[in-house]
Amino acid sequence: MTQQDRAHATREAILHAAAQEFDRLGYERTSLTAVLARAGLTKGAFYFHFPSKEAVADALVERQTELWAQVRESWRLRGVDPLSALHGMFAESADRMAADVVLRAGVRLNADREVGYPGVPSTHLMWEKLVATYVIEAAERGDLRPGVDPEAVARTLCSAALGSRLISSATTECADFPSRIREVLGHVLPCITAPAWELSGSQSASEPA
Repeated sequence: MTQQDRAHATREAILHAAAQEFDRLGYERTSLTAVLARAGLTKGAFYFHFPSKEAVADALVERQTELWAQVRESWRLRGVDPLSALHGMFAESADRMAADVVLRAGVRLNADREVGYPGVPSTHLMWEKLVATYVIEAAERGDLRPGVDPEAVARTLCSAALGSRLISSATTECADFPSRIREVLGHVLPCITAPAWELSGSQSASEPA
């Protein structure tokens, strides 16, 4: 293993150890001592890669931001209809969070930072706006039932997803998050979609490829 490879492995070990602590306790209750003990590293090794606990948290938040962008781009390239893409992104995101503590920690840190800080752009509101663009496009294609409000759908989906994540995180460390999200989608989408989409789009929306 080259020096560069060792440095990368050490950095990843720090991120993974910190993610486990952040995911379990949150930012404020996580100590640098606990992160070092979990990673099996000295303070010197830590400070070679990160100047502070906050810097590690920043790196985890940045990683989850980059991953969500990759997921959106992946579904865009599949060329499916907007509701199928939306279903696929929700399901894939839940699967990834259940499997990846680094991602879960980044999501929790990003959400926790917004609490008590008026004026900070809300990730939750930005997600609502993003989801609404997919539902609006579906409406323009005639894939929604008459009278359905796309922004209300976006708020409902995002609120249900947030609640599902919080409950799943508190009870199963997000192990049942994928099934909870699929339950949400299975109840909401049939209530808003036109019969034509139910026949043509539900197949492509069933699971990520």
